Amino acid sequence: MNREYHKWWSDRLGRDMELLVFGHAGAKVLVFPSRFGRFYEYEKLGLVDTLKHKIEQGQLQLYCLDSIDAESFYCRWAHPSGRIQRHIAYEAYILDEVLPFINRKNPHECLISHGLSLGAFHATNIAFRHPHLFKKLVAFSGRYDLTLSVEYFNDLFDGFYNDDIYFHTPSHFLPNLDCNWRLSKLRAMDINLVIGQEDPFLQNNEHLSAVLWQKNIPHQFVVWSDRAHSGYYWRRCISDGI
Repeated sequence: MNREYHKWWSDRLGRDMELLVFGHAGAKVLVFPSRFGRFYEYEKLGLVDTLKHKIEQGQLQLYCLDSIDAESFYCRWAHPSGRIQRHIAYEAYILDEVLPFINRKNPHECLISHGLSLGAFHATNIAFRHPHLFKKLVAFSGRYDLTLSVEYFNDLFDGFYNDDIYFHTPSHFLPNLDCNWRLSKLRAMDINLVIGQEDPFLQNNEHLSAVLWQKNIPHQFVVWSDRAHSGYYWRRCISDGI
């Protein structure tokens, strides 16, 4: 299996960023790690091995990203307005640096957004905000409203709210989306949301699914038994998910 390590200075983030590439051809998969996860998490959890057959046969090519969660949503010393701005810079890094890099390496027309846990938020947020760029979304154990306080998960903006947070919260901006062009792109996307029945954000997932149906956006919404928030479950999910 082809495995590549890449590192470059990101002008959008003002720091070095690393990523791993697995595979040589096929549909391109943008992989966001879980909360505080690193670019090697997907490999470490055994998910690359789970997809090994598809990767080696040239069906999939994975681009495993690094996260900056400690600098954005979980940067407690920063004002919430600064946290969301750092996240916006991360999105710019993906759009302006990572995607051009991917497209230079692989001309395949299919780009898949995929993430685990908080990475599912990243994957869903960028796909819903820029639906013309993605053919498919695969999100496992996601939280799609970072302003919620559920179980031991707090509002990541400490009660602060502005337009930036609104437009980066899928379950907030999607209900009011009325752009026919964007809606047509979302309706054409293959959307897959997976959550455990004991996951604290099950209700948030159910709400997002209901909003999608209200907007006539077809999707698959799968509820697994238990909390289903670990590598064991994600390996089982991924066997059928991409």
